[in-house]
Amino acid sequence: MNIDELVAIDFHTHAEEPCCGPRDDGYDEFQAGMAAYFKNPAGHNHLPTVVETAAYYRERKIGAVIFPVDAERETGFRRYSNEDVAQIAAENSDILIPFASIDPAKGKVGAREARRLVREFGVRGFKFHPTMQGFYPNDRSAYVLYEAIAEEGAIALFHTGQTGVGSGMRGGMGMRLKFSNPMYIDDVAVDFPDMPIVMAHPSFPWQEEALSVATHKPNVYIDMSGWSPRYFPEIFVKYANTLLKKKMLFGSDWPAITPDRWLADFAKIDIRDEVRPLILKENARKLLNL
Repeated sequence: MNIDELVAIDFHTHAEEPCCGPRDDGYDEFQAGMAAYFKNPAGHNHLPTVVETAAYYRERKIGAVIFPVDAERETGFRRYSNEDVAQIAAENSDILIPFASIDPAKGKVGAREARRLVREFGVRGFKFHPTMQGFYPNDRSAYVLYEAIAEEGAIALFHTGQTGVGSGMRGGMGMRLKFSNPMYIDDVAVDFPDMPIVMAHPSFPWQEEALSVATHKPNVYIDMSGWSPRYFPEIFVKYANTLLKKKMLFGSDWPAITPDRWLADFAKIDIRDEVRPLILKENARKLLNL
């Protein structure tokens, strides 16, 4: 990966298509709901493969952190193999940066998997989705997995705030928003002070809680994915321009939101000229030690 040639690094892209044959029962309905929420009409007809994602980002000279989400226990949908994603990322290492996902409920087995993925597959971080995975980030049962991640020098990326997953669907598809309050991550940052933590998305309706955690804890960052920048709260933009200008990261939430759309809207909001390069690439470059 030639970082100097990249125009940006997208810290939040999804490997969506299932790995093991046809989609599971209910998966089409789930993706249709997501597509409707994000106003992305093609979102459930043809989700991009990891190889197609690499080609898309290569054409735009944007690096991409990519990951599946292991929410088998709560959703019933098979996860995309971490090994498969990491292997394809290795074959496209000029543009893709592999993260993985492990349900914390897997305990010591999950911790063993995390270590193996870092050591043998070059995985750089792990994505958690408390709402989809049905756990509080500060639940002590998750700590055995965090310990493995911290000891291997990897990054922990947590979904925060309301999620498009299940939005408008009956019962919210069983998703409980309470799990994704960013204040629970404050405990994780205290107990794992040397593990880099990224809070994903503007954390509606707990935006000020997220900003307080990122301001107070040196190891906590925020990726700006999942929302068009045109809808960013005023206080979010204010902190991005000032106190957190070195801790904010560009993220799209591909394929729900494309980087084309995100970057076009980002160009129209009031971000200082000297801050834009930090958000788009330099903060991620430093965090990932690229």
